[in-house]
Amino acid sequence: MTTPHTLSIALLLGACLPSLAMAQATTAAPAAPAASGAAVLSSPMPGVLGTGPGYHDPRSPFKPLQEKEGVVSWSVLSSVTTRPERNRLVPVFPKPVQALNNQTVKVQGFMMPLEPGDKQKHFLLSSVPTSCTFCVPSGPEGLVEVKTLTPVKYTLEPVMVEGKLSVLPKDPYGLYYRILGAQPVSAP
Repeated sequence: MTTPHTLSIALLLGACLPSLAMAQATTAAPAAPAASGAAVLSSPMPGVLGTGPGYHDPRSPFKPLQEKEGVVSWSVLSSVTTRPERNRLVPVFPKPVQALNNQTVKVQGFMMPLEPGDKQKHFLLSSVPTSCTFCVPSGPEGLVEVKTLTPVKYTLEPVMVEGKLSVLPKDPYGLYYRILGAQPVSAP
């Protein structure tokens, strides 16, 4: 059943991650030179989906996130690789990421609202600030879907939440991580 929230995620990821389809098309099999002499597209990073934790534009007014003790590092979450399976790429989670599945964790990041209004109960956390209203700043390894118990005031500044992390090997929307029952927490 499609809800407004799942539709929001699908539209956001579908509109902003067109490279997903290109990555799937270009990394599923090595490209052979075109007989016509036309250029052949290939992935700059075969077998890798997305851009890691994302790109932090040095012109951004927001400072990059600093590693904090007791907070899951984006370098850990973005250590995912991909492998081709049939007609799509599937994530391959390393052991440190697998160990986080179903654990209560703290994650910090920049809010990407999925609901209207200044208070959010469902949003994406990004490893880098958004630089475009309509674009996702990283691949799925640089995003965490968050559903909170109480609304969190939207801010452009980093936020930190704590909740049960799910590692998603086969999410229909292409997400790798979800935190349910999250609560906002103060930075340590």
